[in-house]
Amino acid sequence: MNDWPDDNRSNRYGGGSASAQPESARVMRQVRRGPAAPGPNPSAPPHGVPQQPSYVGGQGYDDGQGYDSGYNTGQVYGSPGGGGPQGPGGTGGRGPRPAPNWRRRIKWTAITVVTLLVVVSVGTYFWADSKLNRDVDLSKVIDRPDAGEGTNYLIVGSDSREGMTADDKKKLHTGSADGKRTDSMMILHTGSNGDTLISLPRDSDVEIPTYKGSESGKTYEGTGRHVKLNAAYAEDGPELLVRTIEYNTGLHIDHYVEIGFAGFANIVDSVGGVEIEIPKGGMKDTKSGADFEAGKQTLNGEQALAFVRTRYALKNSDLDRTKNQQKFLSALANQVATPSTVLNPFKLYPTMSAGLDTLIVDKDMGLFDLADMFWAMKGVSGGDGKSMNMPISGSTGGNLVWDKAKVKTLVNELKNDETVTVSGN
Repeated sequence: MNDWPDDNRSNRYGGGSASAQPESARVMRQVRRGPAAPGPNPSAPPHGVPQQPSYVGGQGYDDGQGYDSGYNTGQVYGSPGGGGPQGPGGTGGRGPRPAPNWRRRIKWTAITVVTLLVVVSVGTYFWADSKLNRDVDLSKVIDRPDAGEGTNYLIVGSDSREGMTADDKKKLHTGSADGKRTDSMMILHTGSNGDTLISLPRDSDVEIPTYKGSESGKTYEGTGRHVKLNAAYAEDGPELLVRTIEYNTGLHIDHYVEIGFAGFANIVDSVGGVEIEIPKGGMKDTKSGADFEAGKQTLNGEQALAFVRTRYALKNSDLDRTKNQQKFLSALANQVATPSTVLNPFKLYPTMSAGLDTLIVDKDMGLFDLADMFWAMKGVSGGDGKSMNMPISGSTGGNLVWDKAKVKTLVNELKNDETVTVSGN
């Protein structure tokens, strides 16, 4: 007998039921338990254990497998079944890191390196270009012969003592003479049929032609006056020297390069010295300071200057000296144009600075022209070209007279950029 009044509370929350079965699952929707252990009658629930509610029919979150919060199995958020991201091995955490894109990395590294090289190269070019002393104006040279094939450089070593202290002059045995004179003169021809280096002895007998003064602009008429070649430089500088050489040879000079005593010694020191073969019998000259034993030696700047200036210790003073100058300048160019110097900024920049600070060139001379000149000299020293003295036929009044026939042939071959067949002294 039910002692509770029938007040229609069966549909209210928490209301009881007259049925022996428990109320429906609406009472605790968030819970779903598994079936009870089977008893003697598997088709009916055991005595005292009610049938547990289940979310079905769209009343809960059952998708056919039943709702599982993830807590009833001991699983944590992010584990399989929990719906979160999994780490390596399925243990949770972040996913696996993607493999690096090496192609992309290599591409950007290459772009960075190339950009850096371009910036450094451009900066070096403008730095070096600004250091060239373009003091020689070849446009002042009058009545010039026509230019031929290839390029002709006039390379001059002067005895300029500009910027040298008293100690420098004493150390380098230069003396203290005022002004400057040419101590060596060479024509370097570069072309497609081999490079040719021709020394012009400073005692060469030449005629001073009509010329225009480099400073005054005044025209000085030629009188047929003959002098030693180095006197032309002493009289009116590089412009008259070029005018005199062109007049006496008929060869057009494209570029002018000059270096003084101090600059020459500094370049040699900057590359760590230059190896040279001292001829049999050695070399000793108190005026130049040379004191060398025979055999291969590495000369520093002071010794190198003494070597190229020596004349009194040689049999044929001027001609033999020009050969020594050719040999040394070729060896120096070969030393400068090596990978150990060019690719080493700690050697390249001091070498360029030492040379560019003291080089005097013509106004149209560029760095590429300078590089062409050095590479040609390197080629000559390596046997790819020819070095020689201007052909001499005799002497007059102490001056060396050029062999006119051979000089004419030589000049024609150079103008046409042909292989030189003429030999010098």
